Amino acid sequence: MGNWVKTTLLLALMTILIVFVGDLLGGRQGMVIAFIFAMGMNFFSYWFSDKIVLMMHRAREVSPEESPELYNIVRELAQSANLPVPRIYIIPEESPNAFATGRNPNHALVAVTEGLLKIMDREELKGVLAHELAHIKNRDILIGSIAATMAGAIMMLANMARWAFIFGGLRSDDDEGGGAIGLLLMTIIAPIAALLIQMAISRSREYHADATGASFAGRPDGLARALEKLGAYSRRIPMETNPATAHMFIVNPLSGGSIATLFSTHPPIEKRIARLLGR
Repeated sequence: MGNWVKTTLLLALMTILIVFVGDLLGGRQGMVIAFIFAMGMNFFSYWFSDKIVLMMHRAREVSPEESPELYNIVRELAQSANLPVPRIYIIPEESPNAFATGRNPNHALVAVTEGLLKIMDREELKGVLAHELAHIKNRDILIGSIAATMAGAIMMLANMARWAFIFGGLRSDDDEGGGAIGLLLMTIIAPIAALLIQMAISRSREYHADATGASFAGRPDGLARALEKLGAYSRRIPMETNPATAHMFIVNPLSGGSIATLFSTHPPIEKRIARLLGR
């Protein structure tokens, strides 16, 4: 399934869920208000999802003067991939990780954590950045950003429904619509839906980005070593992050004990390394 089809389906799903909650909370009038809100969210998600994700992780843009080696590596890889040089952001986080976002290659950016820069040598860092540029080249970044925004919005809806149920902010069961039972179901279904949206981002894109990134870097062993380090460090230093954005990172940033890892969009690191090295 193409990324544009997936994007359209995800936006349609978000609209349906928002309108459904509007119906539960306010009947037909609630549905109209919710539909208008959903249309605004769809527009906002397409144009501003990358900025939302950056704010969620307190990322700041760095200039070539601040991080010359980082920019030199990205510039070299972008030339190899025939891509515009993306902007670079640093996330103030000790857990090593990275992601790419933006609505297209001309508006793309790469974000890396401070922890990543501390533990990687040049070839390993090059492998990680090549993987992220591969996501840009393969046009994975828009759907990843929209999915993150959607998952966050759905979790927000679940919280709204939960508080409405607790404080009675809903129509009675005699009114048209789902009433209390429907609202209660929404508080259960919405978080599951958010996790399933993450699973809609195919695991195969990570394998594809690994292979494409290795070709940009010229060799696979830098990324293979980086993945091995990332796997070890992410278990020791789990990242404080919103589960809604977990699928965007090069490795799952959630701790091994989290229930959300059961819905991980990332293949096992051992399998990714084996594929890279042809084992």
